[in-house]
This record gives sequence, C-alpha cells and structure tokens, in this order.
Amino acid sequence: MDTARIPLSPLGVWTGALDMVPAAEAKQLAAEIEDLGYGAIWIPEVAGRDVMLHLGLLLSATERLVGATGIANIWGRDPVTMTGGAKGLTEAFPERVIVGLGVSHQRLVEDLRGHDYARPLSAMREYLDRMARSPYTAFRPTTPVHLVLAALGPKMLALAAERTDGAHTYFVTPEHTAGARAALGDARLCVEQAVLLETDADRARSIARGHTKVYLQHANYQGNLRRLGFGDDDFAEGGSDRLVDAIVAWGGEEDVRARVAAHYDAGADHVCVQALPAQPRDVPVDQWRALAPALTELAGNR
Repeated sequence: MDTARIPLSPLGVWTGALDMVPAAEAKQLAAEIEDLGYGAIWIPEVAGRDVMLHLGLLLSATERLVGATGIANIWGRDPVTMTGGAKGLTEAFPERVIVGLGVSHQRLVEDLRGHDYARPLSAMREYLDRMARSPYTAFRPTTPVHLVLAALGPKMLALAAERTDGAHTYFVTPEHTAGARAALGDARLCVEQAVLLETDADRARSIARGHTKVYLQHANYQGNLRRLGFGDDDFAEGGSDRLVDAIVAWGGEEDVRARVAAHYDAGADHVCVQALPAQPRDVPVDQWRALAPALTELAGNR
C-alpha cells in the first residue's frame, strides 16, 4: 500500500466537540483549527451528526485541512453506501479525505444498532471486499480513496496494513505505538492522544477519569490495555492513577509536547490530539490555541 499519496501533516486534532455546536459554528471552528496550524481534523461517530455529512461541512469551510473519520462505523452503512460517501467526498475534496473505518464496540453495535458483533475481524474483511466490488455511478474522483482501519490488536493491524493505507489507533500509549509500527511495516500510523492543560494533579485526574471511564466499559480497550500490562485493578472506578496518566497527557504545554514527541519517536506518522474539556459538552478551543505553538513547532521538525 502506498502511504505517501495523500499529504498529511504529522499533527491533527481529534474532537467530538464540533457535534455540540450549531453546524455554522462548527465550520468556523474548523477554519480556526486550520489557521492554528493543525493539518487534519478527526471526528467520531456514535449517534450524532452523520459523520460523512459532518466531514463535508467542515471541509467546505477550510482550504487545506485534511478531514478524517475517526471512525465511520461499518455497521451504520452498508458497503455500497460507504463507498458512495467516501468517493463523493474524495471527488469534492481531492487528497483531503481519509475515511477511517471501524467495527466499533459490542454495546454500540448490538444494543444500539441491533447487529451481531460475534466476528468483528471477519466482518471488516468482508466489508472491505464488498466495498471493493461496490458500484459507483456518479462523477468519479480523480484521486484515490484513502482508507485506514481503527485497529488495536495484531490481527486488525495486519488487515489494515494489507488492505488499506494504514491504521488509526485510539486510547493508546507510546508503547502501543511502537508495537503498532512494527506490525504495520511501512503503512501509515495515525495515533490519537488525549491531552489536558491542567497542572493540578487531583483536578487533572478527575477530569481525565471522566474520559477514561467511558472507554474502560468496552472489552476491546480493556483487552488492549491488558496486552500493555494493565489489569483489573487499573480498570476500577474510571481507572487507576497509573492508567489515567498513561492514557491522558496532562500538565503544561511541555508535558503534552513530550507525550506527542514520544509517539513520534515510537513510530507514529501522525498524532491527533484530543483536548479534554472540563465539562463534557464544552468546546476546548482555548486548549487548541494554547497548544498550537509548541505542537506545530514539534511537528514541523518531523
């Protein structure tokens, strides 16, 4: 897989916060993210705005920013529909779209959507096969569709390297990044890193636990953390201090910079920072602004 075809800055923003404001304001914030020097914006999908529609709105308000889905849920669209969305966005915004595909989580697939989550790896492989066979009758894009897979374990990382441009990893440590780089070979590795500008340890960990407790409910994240040496004691009550500190880079700008640098040193091609707001539905624009000088300088040296 040729991973150098789409120009992608080493630095991006991962955020679900733009779902929490009117679409017009979300577009203005995307433009500011671009002006601050971040090269990409990654947006998630659970039960808010349709992620492909939302990505198109944000890209329409920017000039150079790469837009990525982190992730588009394969259970939310059949392969023909996903192909139509990916090719339509790519045609409208050449070399500015990365479609991150993921199998999501058992609760969100079975309880929320009513699908069977028994074979997620096989489901992804079959989904990619069907995407490759999907018809597309609209005006075709002039540049390739770029796909990455949400991947944590060795089998999904291997599939990402074999069938797509690479992998998007989430809720991980630099140690995981080193292992993912080894598994992916030359394929692209795009790593999410949660960050928080807060120097008071008690307050920082309290805010961070509001984040970690959500993801510790899911077996695939627990399984990945077990491979990294964490255990049941680390998963209780939103996460041990050791786990919270490993997942969320909190402190001042230099503390965040050091964690992002650690991912680069471990083999990440791209790091998208997820700034955690003090209140769940707030937009962390002040953190994006404060972090931009240190992080863009770091990325510029890569």
